[in-house]
Amino acid sequence: MKPEPVVIPLRKIHETAVVHPNARIGKDVEIGPYSVIGENVLIDDGTKIGAHVVIDGWTSIGKNCVVYPSSSIGAEPQDLKFRGEKSYVFIGDNTKIREFVTINRATGEGEETRIGSNCLLMASTHIAHNCVLGNHVVMSNAAALAGHVIVEDRVVIGGQAGVHQFVKIGRNAMVGGASKVVQDVPPFVIIDGHPATVRGLNSVGISRAGVSDVARRNLKTAYKILYRSGLSLAQAIAVMEQDLDFCEEVDHMLRFLRNAERGICRGHKETNS
Repeated sequence: MKPEPVVIPLRKIHETAVVHPNARIGKDVEIGPYSVIGENVLIDDGTKIGAHVVIDGWTSIGKNCVVYPSSSIGAEPQDLKFRGEKSYVFIGDNTKIREFVTINRATGEGEETRIGSNCLLMASTHIAHNCVLGNHVVMSNAAALAGHVIVEDRVVIGGQAGVHQFVKIGRNAMVGGASKVVQDVPPFVIIDGHPATVRGLNSVGISRAGVSDVARRNLKTAYKILYRSGLSLAQAIAVMEQDLDFCEEVDHMLRFLRNAERGICRGHKETNS
């Protein structure tokens, strides 16, 4: 019986790229000029790495991603607590990482920085250690996340926005450009300002996400209870639990609010008038 033939993955690696022999490179991967790929890196099928990219540490990049020139992924975190421990970066499928993006691996033995699938990280964005991004997240140019930030699915973060460490941003939220975000951002809202305050419901983002008409009406009522009733957060949660019909979106918002450890962004003064 003849042995099965060895299948050699199809790859296109520029002659000036430096790829460690232990790096795991999938089929149809392209690696551009002068890029450096470290020993513990995994790049899955169909991903394209541009010129002058550095990918280091224990970094895994999914299928059909695109990393544009001069990005740095998996480097040691900018954290004084880091002591050289083994930590990770995981990036999902179909994510685009534009020029000069920096993504740091985590602080803490076995900890991770994680980015979901179908994200767009525009030029010069920064994702610090231990951040977790969901799917379909968009970060505009020069937006920056400090350590341990959690960003849920379908969030849009405007250019030059800065997010404080340990902040959570709920799904389908929108952060205005140049905003300073120091408290948790509830799902489905728009925030803006320095410091950021809530300006309204993200009606366009909710509609684009395919949220049902019933759920949209419930979210509108939930927003009014949370930001226009004058109630405390605990009181608003109690009223929402009592008065709103069940739907997945409201249930998600309530779970988020109950676990808002940093407090939530306040409403703009015009919202409370």
